[in-house]
Amino acid sequence: MAITFRPLHDRVVVKRIEAETKTAGGIIIPDTVKEKPQEGEILAVGPGARDEAGKLVPLDVKAGDKVLFGKWSGTEVKIDGQDLLIMKESDIMGIVG
Repeated sequence: MAITFRPLHDRVVVKRIEAETKTAGGIIIPDTVKEKPQEGEILAVGPGARDEAGKLVPLDVKAGDKVLFGKWSGTEVKIDGQDLLIMKESDIMGIVG
């Protein structure tokens, strides 16, 4: 899915991956008590940050990667009708899978 937004520098655009609505025991979790997922898929990445010498340092993540990020990471935005997050690469804890 292509979005009409290109992040700058070391920022990435992430779409949250919705968590399961049932527990392992089959109990349904209502929306009012569900926490926001901390896992997402990267939709777009910036070109990278510049180091002290001015050299471009590319990002370690790429579009399509599944990642984990902090609970309060990023800025929530709506782009092309989708709820997305824009965050710095440093807010990402790791790649899943």
